[in-house]
Amino acid sequence: MKKYIPPQVPVRPTQVKLGTVVRDKMEKTILVEVNTFRRHPLYRQVTRASKRYLVHDETNSAHVGDQVRFCLCRPISRHKSWILTAIVRQSAQRIAAEAAIESQSVPATEGEE
Repeated sequence: MKKYIPPQVPVRPTQVKLGTVVRDKMEKTILVEVNTFRRHPLYRQVTRASKRYLVHDETNSAHVGDQVRFCLCRPISRHKSWILTAIVRQSAQRIAAEAAIESQSVPATEGEE
């Protein structure tokens, strides 16, 4: 029986991508969408192509709308070969929700009523 070894970020990652989290309902897995823009060689029309990747998130720290950086690692499961390296920017909804929670939890001082 093989012993489970948690995935680690490679010392020198070969491929690094930047994308937006689309889904975070799975345990330790997020679905990230990467948009690429390409110009047609003859007609010069700009087209957008998007691709989705299953990314391993060990701590479940990324949420929908966050912009994340992830890199290629060893295969973790059948479709998951990418690992989260950093959360570049949190979503605006998440920042607003955290600010609302902090404002509710601030205790009032004795002088205020």
